[in-house]
Amino acid sequence: MFNIMFNVDTPALITFILLIIVAAVIAAVIGYFIRVAHHEKSIRLAKEEAERIIEDGKKEAEKTKRELVFEAKQEILTLRKEFDEDIKDRRQIVVNLEEKVSQRETALNNRSQYLDKRESNLDLKEEKHNERKEQLDIQYSKVEELVKEQEEKLAAISALSKEQARELIMAQVRDSISNEIAAYIREEEENAKAIVQNKSKELLALAMQKYAAETTSERTVTVVEIPNEDMKGRIIGKEGRNIRTIEALTGVDLIIDDTPEAVVLSGFDPVRREVAKRALTILVQDGRIHPGRIEEVVERARTEIDMFIREAGEEAVFKTGVGKVHPDIIKLLGRMTFRTSYGQNVLKHSIEVAFLAGKLAAEIGENEMLARRAGLFHDIGKAIDHEVEGSHVTIGVELMSRYKEPKEVIDAIASHHGDQEPESIIAVLVAAADALSAARPGARSESMDSYMKRLTQLEEISNEVQGVDKAYAIQAGREVRVMVLPDKVDDLGIINIARSIKEKIEAQMTYPGTIKVTVIREKRAVDVAK
Repeated sequence: MFNIMFNVDTPALITFILLIIVAAVIAAVIGYFIRVAHHEKSIRLAKEEAERIIEDGKKEAEKTKRELVFEAKQEILTLRKEFDEDIKDRRQIVVNLEEKVSQRETALNNRSQYLDKRESNLDLKEEKHNERKEQLDIQYSKVEELVKEQEEKLAAISALSKEQARELIMAQVRDSISNEIAAYIREEEENAKAIVQNKSKELLALAMQKYAAETTSERTVTVVEIPNEDMKGRIIGKEGRNIRTIEALTGVDLIIDDTPEAVVLSGFDPVRREVAKRALTILVQDGRIHPGRIEEVVERARTEIDMFIREAGEEAVFKTGVGKVHPDIIKLLGRMTFRTSYGQNVLKHSIEVAFLAGKLAAEIGENEMLARRAGLFHDIGKAIDHEVEGSHVTIGVELMSRYKEPKEVIDAIASHHGDQEPESIIAVLVAAADALSAARPGARSESMDSYMKRLTQLEEISNEVQGVDKAYAIQAGREVRVMVLPDKVDDLGIINIARSIKEKIEAQMTYPGTIKVTVIREKRAVDVAK
């Protein structure tokens, strides 16, 4: 084969080879240019892609920018709307405050006018009193002259000595002057009572109208009901171990007697008694009664009572709005939930006194919040008076002094039972609110023995006064009606009898609220037609 190839014409072979080489070169060149063109096309496409990406990025950025600008504008509009609403609310508050200030100014102006009018009335009364005094002086001078004339006449006519005549005339003058004085006192007392009663009724009516409390009264429950008599044996336990465990853990005595389906709890501490009551109720309902279970249930009941005490104290503080109160005082307030006085719940009584004192203070222009605070704390000593020696007044003063309460609050506690004279208007208002809360119908209850004792004492005091025929205590001991002997006591004398009975009652008796003394003089003539 090689021989054949080499036998071909050499020039033709060379030409063929050259053609092949030239074709290869041309192909290489063409491939090169094709590659260059393809590379340029790739570069162009890459540039176009880059430009498109940049353009898309610009559009996206522009879109994002527009969205952010829109959101910013929306937020600005929202903030501006909130700002406008806040400004509107603040303007409304300012308008309300201005209205309140205007109303306060009007009230102060009215009060100023009332005081000016009252002052002018007092000036007129003073002038009348001065005129009355001058008239009495003139009458007294006339009486002296009359006495002197009578002395001379008696000395000339009768055989009486000067001293005897003087005694006779002075007795007549004393009777005459005493009648005039009694009439004058009755007139002035009626005028004063009319003014004081109208003003006090107005203030008390306003205060009671603005605060209406529930009139129910509570007693501490010391009896736990049980489903059957067999439960008593389970409460006692084997050899009395259950009842001993309950008494040891609660500090309360359990009295299990012949009372059907009931167990009586006895103890001076109302909180311990309530813990024992709640624990025993749970044990009776559960049915599992043994020392381990008793300890668990008592601890649970004690925790619940502590929580209830704190919540009750916080609710009282929140309800009365007396401001910030020390946590220890809040607990003491809560403990008063289980304390009663004559059947009246002490915490509810304190809240009622707080509101009444606050309303009275508001009516006369005093500090309403301070009056409510003093009213709420006035009986705080009763929360621990079974644990600490001393009266609840003394304990309350010491407690409030320890916790740096205002002096008006301490003064109200110290003087609300008349142990000392009040030194502030707030203390007087608290004492009035305390008497009002205790004296309203249904607020307190008394035992039959103390009730009968008070009625008997009222009648005995009234019968001791000279000139009294019979005395009757009525209206549950809040009024005593006295019948006098008409032949021995005149119309003016009944005034002195009423005052004398009132003074004796105040000096010899202790009672809630007030007692009205009514003296009646009646003379009858009876005949029978036949």
